[in-house]
Amino acid sequence: MTLHIPFDNSYARLPDGFFTRARPTPVSAPSLIAFNRPLAEDLGIEGADDDPLLAAILAGNVGAEGSDPLAQLYAGHQFGGFSPQLGDGRAHLLGEVVARDGIRRDIQLKGSGPTPYSRRGDGRAWLGPVLREYVVSEAMHALGVPTTRALAAVRTGEEVYRERPLPGAVLTRVAQSHIRVGTFQVFSSRGLYDDLGTLYDYTVARHYPDVASPAELLERVCARQAALVAQWMSLGFIHGVMNTDNCTLSGETIDYGPCAFMDSYAPDTVYSSIDRGGRYAYAAQPDVIVWNMAQLATALVPLMPDQDGAVRAFTEIIHAMPDLIRSAWLNRFAAKLGIAEPEAQDAALIADFLDLLHRGQGDFTNGFRALAEGSARDQLTDRTAFDDWEARRRERTGPGSEALMQSVNPAFIPRNHRIEQMISAAVEGDDRPFHHLSAVLARPFDDQPEAEELRRPPLPSEVVPATFCGT
Repeated sequence: MTLHIPFDNSYARLPDGFFTRARPTPVSAPSLIAFNRPLAEDLGIEGADDDPLLAAILAGNVGAEGSDPLAQLYAGHQFGGFSPQLGDGRAHLLGEVVARDGIRRDIQLKGSGPTPYSRRGDGRAWLGPVLREYVVSEAMHALGVPTTRALAAVRTGEEVYRERPLPGAVLTRVAQSHIRVGTFQVFSSRGLYDDLGTLYDYTVARHYPDVASPAELLERVCARQAALVAQWMSLGFIHGVMNTDNCTLSGETIDYGPCAFMDSYAPDTVYSSIDRGGRYAYAAQPDVIVWNMAQLATALVPLMPDQDGAVRAFTEIIHAMPDLIRSAWLNRFAAKLGIAEPEAQDAALIADFLDLLHRGQGDFTNGFRALAEGSARDQLTDRTAFDDWEARRRERTGPGSEALMQSVNPAFIPRNHRIEQMISAAVEGDDRPFHHLSAVLARPFDDQPEAEELRRPPLPSEVVPATFCGT
């Protein structure tokens, strides 16, 4: 069967100022590492996994019928400083498909060569970040988190130069769209209000067809982002680069660069090698997303005929967001304790367990999973304090609490040291750890005795203190 991708490209029909048409740069020897067949089927992609065209198309060497490659323009606040022009510097949007669920999705190559927005970069990705994003984004999907997906990973047969020569690779990323807060910022900051209105209309039609005003759009995006960040927190996930250009209007997690899941619980944990001030630390994420939404609000103001009134209305929406996050956080963490119908006072119960983990340097994921397995006492150093706390927790739980905890507290997460071990093996040509890790993480809530080693926190010699964006 010939490879067929049912492209139906709407973004490419927007005005030329939204993007630059650009073709991926061919590579010397593309070879497939992984192809996500279940996702491909959901997207309506037909063809055999051993089709020689597959690696060639997903490396950018051959243009698929119906594709219309382009690099999207956007701006963004990066670590609080505004960059007036960013854009896809090493990514090409091949086009869109309408999946079997009726939702339109982008298919994008990442690491596919330079574009007009590359800012002196080489436009390439090395193998490590490609495999990291593949594993972590698919793990997030299995955990139930709104996220971009990984359709494929391809070796290029070429070297990429970072601190040293490294094997190159290309990721195929799937998203409900790549519209970012920074996409609105680029037109608003330049005073291109006709284009800003076009972007607003397009975003509403694609993601929020029942929205009737910019204020309502802001409110809906804030709600999605509040729920998303609360879910990150409940899994111990740290994004690492919550810049406005990494914040989507669809409410999906995007860009898995210097991200990580915590091992030992510590609210000030930072993994990003470039986040020297802790702006994007674990506990700072709720504040940052409110700040990001304030930037979206600012970008939307020019669309309103009464701008003074818009500022007042938008300010109310932004000021309401912390309560949305706290409510979502309470619901997520209460479920992790087995509490199906949380009340306000349960926040103290949650905080006390987190404090027990923090003081005892307990593992975040294993500590919560152990509550469901009845072995949490063994995870902590202050067992007397835990016994007192556990008595309080049991007063708040009822029948089915263990099943609830099993369903929301994963046994398996993509631990940073395992990802690094997987990457090291792949650099040497051994993809077995990548495939094994991917298979286990596809069932994160299941007991998998044969993979028990992947639950283990890192030994002191295995700790990975910092992660990198790969550019």
